Amino acid sequence: MQFIVHEHPVGRAATNYIARADLAPFGLEGQVEQLWLKAINDETYKVACVPFSVYGLALGDTVLLNDDDYVSAVVGTSRHRTLRFLFIPDLPASDLQPVAERIKAEITAAGLLSEWNGDRFVAVDVPPGVEPSGLFAVMEAVVNAGHAFWEWADAKPFASRS
Repeated sequence: MQFIVHEHPVGRAATNYIARADLAPFGLEGQVEQLWLKAINDETYKVACVPFSVYGLALGDTVLLNDDDYVSAVVGTSRHRTLRFLFIPDLPASDLQPVAERIKAEITAAGLLSEWNGDRFVAVDVPPGVEPSGLFAVMEAVVNAGHAFWEWADAKPFASRS
C-alpha cells in the first residue's frame, strides 16, 4: 500500500487525529491518503489539511470515520474548494523553480493556504467567495505551455469503499 502524507498540514494542532481515505474509488488502487482531522464530537471530524488526492473533500469539511479509521462520508461542507496543480515530471528544475516561486508568491499575495507535496505538486485551499485571479493566471499560463496539469478536487464527489 502506498501512503500519501501531509508533512506540513495547514491545520496542524496538538490534538489532531490522523485518518485515511481510500483512493481506489478514484482509480488509484493500492493508494491511501492520510488526512489530518480535528475532532468535533464523538463521531464527526473536520478536515484540517488541504487534500492532495482524494476527491470531494476540502479543508474544513465535516466527515465520519468507519471502525478502521477511514473516512466513510462527508456530512457537512465548508464550501471551500481545493485547487490541485502538478508540474510534469520531465520539466527541468531550472524551469520549475522560477515558476514554482511565482505560484508561491501568488498564493501568499491572495492570502490562501496551501500544502506542497515535494516541489512539483501543490494543493491550494480556496475559501468561498475568493477568486485569486493572479494565481489562476500564472497557473493557466504554465498549463497552456504544457508544463503542468490542474484540477479542482470537487470535480468528482467523495466516495468510499464500503
